[in-house]
Amino acid sequence: MLNFTLKQLRYVEATDRLGSIANAAAELNISQSSITAAINALESQMGYDLFVRTPAKGIQTTPAGAETLKIIRAFIHHSRQFESEIKSVGGDTIGSVRIACYATAAPSFLPTILKRFTQTHPGISLKLLEGNMEDMSKFLENGQADLAFTYDIVAENRFDFAPLFAAPPHALLSKDDPLAKKGSVSFLDLAERSMIMLDLPRTRDFFTSMFEKHGQTPKIVHSTRSAEMTRALVAGGYGYSILNILPHDYRADDDRFVAIQIRDEAIIPIFGIATHARTRQPKMVQSFINQCTSLAKEGAFDNIVLNANHHLLAQ
Repeated sequence: MLNFTLKQLRYVEATDRLGSIANAAAELNISQSSITAAINALESQMGYDLFVRTPAKGIQTTPAGAETLKIIRAFIHHSRQFESEIKSVGGDTIGSVRIACYATAAPSFLPTILKRFTQTHPGISLKLLEGNMEDMSKFLENGQADLAFTYDIVAENRFDFAPLFAAPPHALLSKDDPLAKKGSVSFLDLAERSMIMLDLPRTRDFFTSMFEKHGQTPKIVHSTRSAEMTRALVAGGYGYSILNILPHDYRADDDRFVAIQIRDEAIIPIFGIATHARTRQPKMVQSFINQCTSLAKEGAFDNIVLNANHHLLAQ
């Protein structure tokens, strides 16, 4: 019969996630010897090694260890849910919600959400994790996040998904570009110009495929992993870009750049909240999701997409 504590499991999980005993000790603010003791105790009880220790290279998970860590992470996730449910029985509003955010979109929508939620739940702590779309999946899978703000193409069949709004792609052009005076543009119009690509996992392939569907190939002259740099290069006249969500401070009379509708048919991704599939969420997490969907119904996110008529939850 295995005899271990939740604390030991958390030590082991942190070691795997962070790649070394030293990093796990630093995150958990405990001694390295405590981490080592937890690993040794668990390995001794199970009868096999979780990790391979390599001097100067940290640790690597063994095949059996990788399978075990999946089970450990699921157990830790459920233990957090259990703790949250127990607290909520007595009306306790002290707790936390761990939120993963697609970094390029977060500045446009997250402040509105956080303002509403902290007003209604002043005792709640919100932990934010930022990353690209691939990171969103990892944060959920390894138990670092309770929910992730991302696109439906990432959620697919792996996660449950609560839609917030449709985010049709738009062209971002310098104010000085002649196309900026048009009401809409085509992929043919854009293919003749220099493109600044937001080069993040899945993003590049997604935008390139839209051109290919219409028999065009984008002329990529600059690429960057920063949405802010993308907008700066567009404003400087170095080319156009394609994005789905408008900058948080964008105005129709913006003197830096202009967002133009793409009139050709294109895939319109849905932005929303991904959570662990077929898993009942703690009341606090569900309350957070409910407030987000309520804000969407109120039209709180209409100003961050180009076409408000694609608003999902108005009906």
